[in-house]
Amino acid sequence: MSIRQLAGGVVAAVLAGAVALAVVTAAPADAAVTAGCGKAPTLTSGTHTISSGGQSRSYILRVPDGYDRNHPYKLIFAFHWLNGTAGNVASAGYYGLQQLSANSAILIAPQGIDNGWANTGGRDLTLVDNLTALIEGDLCVDTSQLFALGWSYGGSMSYAVACARPAVFRAVAVLSGANLSGCAPGTQPVAYLGIHGIHDSVLNISLGRSIRDTFVRNNGCTPQNPPEPAQGSLTHIVTAYAGCRAGYPVEWAAFDGDHTPEPVDGSTSTNGARTWTYPEIWRFFSQLPSTTSSSPSTPTTTPTSPSPSPTVQPGACTAAYRITGQWQGGFQAEVTVTAGTAALTGWRVSWTFADGQTITQMWGGRNTSSGSVQNVANETWNGSLAAGASTTFGFLGTWNGANSVPAMTCAVP
Repeated sequence: MSIRQLAGGVVAAVLAGAVALAVVTAAPADAAVTAGCGKAPTLTSGTHTISSGGQSRSYILRVPDGYDRNHPYKLIFAFHWLNGTAGNVASAGYYGLQQLSANSAILIAPQGIDNGWANTGGRDLTLVDNLTALIEGDLCVDTSQLFALGWSYGGSMSYAVACARPAVFRAVAVLSGANLSGCAPGTQPVAYLGIHGIHDSVLNISLGRSIRDTFVRNNGCTPQNPPEPAQGSLTHIVTAYAGCRAGYPVEWAAFDGDHTPEPVDGSTSTNGARTWTYPEIWRFFSQLPSTTSSSPSTPTTTPTSPSPSPTVQPGACTAAYRITGQWQGGFQAEVTVTAGTAALTGWRVSWTFADGQTITQMWGGRNTSSGSVQNVANETWNGSLAAGASTTFGFLGTWNGANSVPAMTCAVP
């Protein structure tokens, strides 16, 4: 059964409002294989639940046939449409990528609250973070090969992921999406493929063009008005933008059709087995090479003998630590940095973990650790704060037995 058939007529109720996210992210980090490499996995294909943001959330996981625990795999998130389900996505082959990937990718279909992706308070982004940490801790994942895609509301959630987690996700494909799930900060580059019908009656193509242009700017591409097919032509046109930063392409595929993820050239009917969209998505993802060695090794860690820190002035800023999600063996935390009575041009936050916690991935800051001692400095783009203004950085970590909140110190160079 095709996705178009599964969706029926419910897509006309897509939400028109956008929810702003409040997470600052860093530029893409160095790639590595994950802690799950070399381990006997406990996760299996099927439906599972995870505690995220104080709620029980469900998801469907597809582990490749013949899974090799010593081989780093792609990890692909596939988001359902409004009033669709994770089951719909899984039964339709994760937008065709289960077949096209030929067991080279781990596939995951999360379930949205109320069958949508309102992302209220960033709850759906937190779910993505929690699922990423869970899977990377149990299965062998290439961290330079994380992707997201979805249609309609699912496309909007993929766009939110691109805006908020550019240091984590390599590329996204947005099918007939809009800014419905938020976009913050939306300032860093991510490889981006947008697909939209020229006479979409649910989410007008102008909405797709607008979110596309976020990454035309972020990726440094040369602005243009790419050609789009004439109505009645029953064709599609794919345009690759020129001038983009190396490794951050932007492509735009416009088709003569309405609100569907499965347009077919030369026909007004849809059939997932014949659509050009899914092969186009797989081609776009596959053109982005891994930057991780194919031979699993211990995940990259920060040096145990850091360079001397610059002289800092204490008391000019404050830092507040908050655990935003926790599950067996893993957690997510956020630190809010607030300037004092004077403006800042840089900051450094330090703390000591009391219970043996470790940081596995960070965004919005640069960490230098020495054992349990953590020293996080600002990124180049979030170090300047007006008096009383705040910014945040976040991270994923591991814990065992206890996960107490540490005391924080904040200082300026």
